[in-house]
Amino acid sequence: MSTYVFEKPLIRGTMLKRKSQFTALVDIDGEELIAHIPTTNRIGDVENKNLPCLLSYHDNPKRKLKYDIEAVLLSDDDNWVGINQILSNRLVEFFFNEHELDAIVSDFDRVQREVNLGISKLDFKVGDTYLEVKTPLTTINVKYGKDIKTLPPKPFSSTDRMVKHLNELAGSLKDHEKAVFLQVYQYRITEKKERLRSTHYEEVSQTFKEAAEAGVEFWEVQMDFRPEGVTLYRLMRSTDL
Repeated sequence: MSTYVFEKPLIRGTMLKRKSQFTALVDIDGEELIAHIPTTNRIGDVENKNLPCLLSYHDNPKRKLKYDIEAVLLSDDDNWVGINQILSNRLVEFFFNEHELDAIVSDFDRVQREVNLGISKLDFKVGDTYLEVKTPLTTINVKYGKDIKTLPPKPFSSTDRMVKHLNELAGSLKDHEKAVFLQVYQYRITEKKERLRSTHYEEVSQTFKEAAEAGVEFWEVQMDFRPEGVTLYRLMRSTDL
């Protein structure tokens, strides 16, 4: 089994509180500083206070904030939840090239990133297969630890991009044998929870249904996220559309 190894092991800290969509106050070895959060939305229904977190350090003089929060710990075990959605694409590319995602697509000579299709730009073209990656963070499917505080659910509405990409994937099947929608969980699922419905639930649900009927395959992959790197934990066809 291959491991995606971070350039430097991630640093453990505590997310003390969220300051804005993009920033949080963190504590690293007793020093308080501002770090960047790579996801602008909530992390599930969790109150973003006093959460153990893993951070990457970037010694770039052009960067105002030197640290990024890459993962948080919401359980009483070591099941870190990765929250950097950009990292998901790097992980998918790595595991395809390591042939650990051959169950999805095995016959390919190269993995292309950021491929135009119709009016969309999709994440990947693996051989002849178009593939779109999503990293769901509105519902976190782990058993929360005893110290985790939750907030009332807040419906989300930013689904236009997903609907557009699903329609493009379905349309691509006229010229290709396969199209894939891949959900990436940068953690191990330990407690399946009811998914929070968006304000456009009916439209999104219908789009998923029509894409599946057109032949789009839905897959999900779970990761084992550690300070040193990430390994593939489970890959399966998804029935949760």
